[in-house]
Amino acid sequence: MAARDDKPIILFDGLCVLCSANARFVLRHDRARRFLLAPIQGEVGAALFRRHGIDPEDPDTIILVTGEDMLRDSDAVLAIYAGLGWPWKTASLLRLVPRALRDPVYRLIARNRYRLFGRLESCWLPRPEDRDRLL
Repeated sequence: MAARDDKPIILFDGLCVLCSANARFVLRHDRARRFLLAPIQGEVGAALFRRHGIDPEDPDTIILVTGEDMLRDSDAVLAIYAGLGWPWKTASLLRLVPRALRDPVYRLIARNRYRLFGRLESCWLPRPEDRDRLL
């Protein structure tokens, strides 16, 4: 299951309020239309999560799939923001912080995302002009 047009695919929890808000942010600010998105609640997202060894019923991370390569946790978030261009790519400066410090903070938020930000009853739908970017 390769990315359409070799575009990176962002795999996210479509029921998480924070994750869905981030997906909408990416769609709004990705002017080059570089990224595709797939919620884990969908067939494509669940299959890609499984392919990379993560249970889609118990997701604990965001994943960025580029071809056969995969980034997760804070590396995925920083790569996504770097791909959005200016000014969002300045967030990639956080790569200077060692992953051993970044990832525990990411995982703490990810484990508690429903409690901190809430859970949607159903996955959100993108704007009509962005529907072709949701897998």
